[in-house]
Amino acid sequence: MTTPYLTALSRIAIATVSILSVASCAPVADDVNAATKQKDAANVSAQPSAAAPKNIIMVIADGMGPAYVSAYRYFMDNPDTEAVETTVFDGILVGTVRTYPHQQSGVVTDSAASATAMSTGVKSYNGAVGMGVDKQPLETVLHRAHKLGLKTGLAVTSHIVHATPASYMVANEARGNYAQIADSFYDDRINGEHLADIMLGAGWGHFIREDRNLVELFQADGYQYIDSYDQLSSIDPSVPVLGLFGDGSLPWALDDIDPTRLHTLTKAIVPYLAADTQDSGYFLLLEASQVDWAGHGNDIASAMAEMHDLAKTMEYLVDYVEAHPDTLVILTADHSTGGLTIGAVSDYRWDASYIQNFKKSVPTIAANMLTETDKGQYVSDMFGFALNQQEIDSLDVINADMNPRAVQAILKDIINTRTNTGWTTSGHTAVDVDMFAFGPSAQVFAGNQNNTDIAEKIFTLLDQAHKK
Repeated sequence: MTTPYLTALSRIAIATVSILSVASCAPVADDVNAATKQKDAANVSAQPSAAAPKNIIMVIADGMGPAYVSAYRYFMDNPDTEAVETTVFDGILVGTVRTYPHQQSGVVTDSAASATAMSTGVKSYNGAVGMGVDKQPLETVLHRAHKLGLKTGLAVTSHIVHATPASYMVANEARGNYAQIADSFYDDRINGEHLADIMLGAGWGHFIREDRNLVELFQADGYQYIDSYDQLSSIDPSVPVLGLFGDGSLPWALDDIDPTRLHTLTKAIVPYLAADTQDSGYFLLLEASQVDWAGHGNDIASAMAEMHDLAKTMEYLVDYVEAHPDTLVILTADHSTGGLTIGAVSDYRWDASYIQNFKKSVPTIAANMLTETDKGQYVSDMFGFALNQQEIDSLDVINADMNPRAVQAILKDIINTRTNTGWTTSGHTAVDVDMFAFGPSAQVFAGNQNNTDIAEKIFTLLDQAHKK
């Protein structure tokens, strides 16, 4: 497959940082042009700037360990060429991040503790939202941005009170206190003002409740409320926005009417925040939430679909920064999920072709197949390849009384075997994750760093650019 984003990357001003350039090596003669192109893309993230960025976009790909980035490269590879083509992620990589939480929770973090570290600069216990181990609220980078007069916003593919967005917005001792967290989205203020100018994601069930209708309260305070993607094109940039497009979360990318919905939300929220901010700037949090959920489910097909949505988002942001060089974009993961292995057994093979034509997600296929007379044919149609007889026979045990997870496990076993994908856990792991950045001051995120360092650096950049 082609990689048109490289053209955009190569047009951005590039300054090589030694920590990146030492990794280059002499290419063979036949590959000089390809190697040079790849080297240029790899250095784009190192753009020193004397000035701190006016705008900061923080992107978190929940659960995206390094194996997901590598798998996506192979997933997108053009099999008709000898080389494995690079992706947008390869052109913006600058370092790695240590993810461990506060010592009372060991070394494997959850999303809440990690997001709290990245938003506040403080290590906390697993489950903590925007507060330390003393259970006292902490200032987040989004709070600091708001205090400095920047516009603020978030767009996520989960519900907006999920662990990651919540940890940037409010404080709560337990990430599962969704009703309390939703209340804080409305009740908590900075200088009498709501915390964010625009919030996009899901969460009807947490905001429209029998005991309290937060949507109506936001509307009474002047917020526009939208609940469908097609309304994004008509939002008024002079009025704050609450957009909830699902109940508990957005659908899987494979099931959504818009399979690149984070990309769509980003294309709407960035111009909204950029409007009328010549002096103030903005801070934006984006989260590709469901990479993590695919990892928990050991679902490689959904994982790659979620990664594709993220990749399209990052390609858009690369082009945006080219046109708006006062904007810094940071991308990392809060942790890795699932212990993904690209090659499960010793035949040294990983075949992404079996997941490139999926029609629906495994959970949806598993639910729908129960009413199908010919389960084998239905699954073949949804998977995009013909099942063999052994695989068809494995479906015979499936019936309406089975636990849905057991049905899904049978289907995932077919996919994992075909692709030769391995998983070590249904939970998180403690490995370091990748760090990506481009735009002014991107070089300060180069090298290996603690997740708390991310917040500290953002605090510094915000103060440098905006403190009076």
